[in-house]
Amino acid sequence: MSIEQTARDFFEACEAGGGWEACKAHCHDGASFACQADTLAGITTLADYAEWMKGLLGPIPDGRYELTAFAADAARRTVVAAAVFHGTQTGQGGPGAPTGRALASDYAYVIAFDGPRIRHMTKIWNDTQALRQLGWN
Repeated sequence: MSIEQTARDFFEACEAGGGWEACKAHCHDGASFACQADTLAGITTLADYAEWMKGLLGPIPDGRYELTAFAADAARRTVVAAAVFHGTQTGQGGPGAPTGRALASDYAYVIAFDGPRIRHMTKIWNDTQALRQLGWN
């Protein structure tokens, strides 16, 4: 399987809220994670990030993505996916009662491979804007 297909399968499993159980087959054990967003501070493994995404679908049960770009850089063994996350906070969770507010938040994944599996992923995301849209800050 190509790195592009593996990244696509991982992306779909992660964004659908499958958690680590659905994502781990595509990743090395201990695959790392980084994001320069306060909301994700302290999350350093892809396993923890996949579980965080799963948890996000509690307060935002209609959460879904709109893929806007997807490209593989074979020479660097990296895949980049860009998307917009859409949803409305109608479920319990978050910092308070459901706000009923919607969000459309741009983000990108930079997915690095070692062999056929993911070794690291960086998420590029403006969490401040996303939280403001939901009325969480």
